[in-house]
Amino acid sequence: MFEIADRLLAGLAAGRNFAVATAVSIEGSAPRTVGTSMAYDGETVIGSIAGGCVEGAVVDTCESVLADGIPRTVEYGVSDESAFAVGLTCGGQLRIRVALVTAPIADALREASAGRPSGIATVISGDATRHANRIAAELAARVTLGETALATIDCGTDLVDVFFEVWAAPPRMIVIGAMDFSAALATAAAALGYRVTVCDPRGLFATASRFPLAEVVVQWPSTWLAEQQLDDRAVICVLAHDDRFDAEIIAQALALPVAFVGAMGSRRTHDRRVASLRDRGVSEHAIARLHSPIGLDIGASTPEETAVSILAEVIAQRGGAAGGPLRESSGSIHESKHARALLD
Repeated sequence: MFEIADRLLAGLAAGRNFAVATAVSIEGSAPRTVGTSMAYDGETVIGSIAGGCVEGAVVDTCESVLADGIPRTVEYGVSDESAFAVGLTCGGQLRIRVALVTAPIADALREASAGRPSGIATVISGDATRHANRIAAELAARVTLGETALATIDCGTDLVDVFFEVWAAPPRMIVIGAMDFSAALATAAAALGYRVTVCDPRGLFATASRFPLAEVVVQWPSTWLAEQQLDDRAVICVLAHDDRFDAEIIAQALALPVAFVGAMGSRRTHDRRVASLRDRGVSEHAIARLHSPIGLDIGASTPEETAVSILAEVIAQRGGAAGGPLRESSGSIHESKHARALLD
């Protein structure tokens, strides 16, 4: 629901009443992710629940919820004979919760819109009133961890199914070096929801006009990076291969608990880089974490194409995917990283 928060809040401010359908669980090759929402006010649709699948049927359910205010949980999937009729042809299974936007939900959306961590707990089954304190505590923990998921809470004599939808601060992408490739990457990464910072000691090149969607820092990269608090979602991309700080900043980045460290350059540059890292005492295990040369091999040459290549590798790393053509793989297209690990 948080992905459509601004549009929902604008509609609520205009006095419109919304039923919101949210995917609370997905199995198989459904085209969207858990937490994806679509809103309907009786006339206008906001968002997309399943990339076109099942949406006509979901609108019908929204009509019912708008009429009587009673939340509903509906399921569509391969075992449902009506799945094809409603448009679910991709073989997945969706569980969708449809409910009115209440005042507490609107408050949570406002918190997220203001850039603060926020969360919504939707009880699918069980006694919400009796276990309100336990659910609130679990929601607070989920917000801290940044986890959106459907969970079963053991409340002693009762089991309560709750969908926790969480909005956390956006993940950070640190781009070292201010150049055309950096500008293209900053723009593309911002579109994917990253909070992008470009750091370069050269004030002539590191300007807000060149990087309108990024925070720009004119400072020595290693000095600035040492002051940052980065979590395990952060991405560091070293695009400037300046010998004055190249190995130093990469060694520093590899020592941080971040999700991805990559560096741009030729294979000859990579060999020199690795030799320098070893001279600095960086372990082989840490060096193995380095994505260099950065990006997937898609034949990229322009800054924009290179940005796609880099982000493709970041996404593949995050999802535990091989990054090859889908036509050459088997199994569920949207198989989770966790499920893949269980099979390995």
